[in-house]
Amino acid sequence: MLDVLLFPRCLSSVDSTPAILLRKTKLTETSFIVTWFTEAHGRIKTVAKGARQPRSRFAGLLDLFFDCEIQFARSRKSDLHILREVVLRHPREGLRLDYTRVALASYFVELIELVTELDHPAPELHNLLNRAFTHLSEKPASLKALLHFEAELTRSLGIQGQENVTPAVAIGRVYHRLPISRPALLKSLK
Repeated sequence: MLDVLLFPRCLSSVDSTPAILLRKTKLTETSFIVTWFTEAHGRIKTVAKGARQPRSRFAGLLDLFFDCEIQFARSRKSDLHILREVVLRHPREGLRLDYTRVALASYFVELIELVTELDHPAPELHNLLNRAFTHLSEKPASLKALLHFEAELTRSLGIQGQENVTPAVAIGRVYHRLPISRPALLKSLK
């Protein structure tokens, strides 16, 4: 009944796109809200109806940092779309080998969420995040990887080289903050 109230028949087109799973949050006893970073549509939120049920069609397909091909029905009335199908392209098992890799991947997600808006395509940033996750899946987390991601992010956003400041300072000035996880992450990567 809650699904009917929250998601009336206000859906329009069905879209397919490569997507990286950024975040998932419990919505109801049976459903999740899943945040994706897509190649074609930027950052989007979908409802995965029934995903928390034992025999869900989404079982094993909705985990952080997964690279997928998704199909979703776009809502005409809100920024919360309905997830229809997920095909796992790359689970990135190596990314989960140690806590530091997961922490660095989470930091990258926080940066992407900071600098993007919902439903605004950013294919260059999708490519950057995809490359970063592939790197972390194959190699240990490092300070060099963190600094490289920040530098590439500022270059893509067109804010690099402002007043000869570091990329982190440039991001902080433009977006008025950095993820709070950065100081602890820097200590663990030294």
